[in-house]
Amino acid sequence: MAKEIERKFLVKGKAWRALAKGKIYRQGYLNEAACVIRVRTTDRKAYLTIKSSAAGTTRDEFEYEIPYDDGKAILETLADRPLIEKRRYKIPAGEVTWEVDEFLGENAGLIVAEVQLTSEDEAFAKPEWLGDEITSDPRYYNANLAKTPFKRWR
Repeated sequence: MAKEIERKFLVKGKAWRALAKGKIYRQGYLNEAACVIRVRTTDRKAYLTIKSSAAGTTRDEFEYEIPYDDGKAILETLADRPLIEKRRYKIPAGEVTWEVDEFLGENAGLIVAEVQLTSEDEAFAKPEWLGDEITSDPRYYNANLAKTPFKRWR
């Protein structure tokens, strides 16, 4: 069983855009309970991911590649609406790689950066384009953005 350890931050400014090329992702969530079940497609690949729904920095995570056509069909027929649509940028910075998600559709206007760590107390350099940390704010979890999109927060 894998553990996901990540921290999230809001992104400020536009300096990060010149550091990487973005890739479009689509993901949908299926009936949550003690876990979050996600199907994601990108670049003609599809993944099924199951995460524990505990809040915070560390969660259990299981991820499996599935046939692309199956992932696409699940998103179109079974996933709750709205789907999460985002362009992801991978930006290397020292020993870590930042994933910057620029949300589209119902979550347009939201840009979030996250970094995967090997331990909760791992030190890492923070680029100047990072804003406030939102790791413990459940509103920013993708599963919650699917239920209450960013555009509805205002």
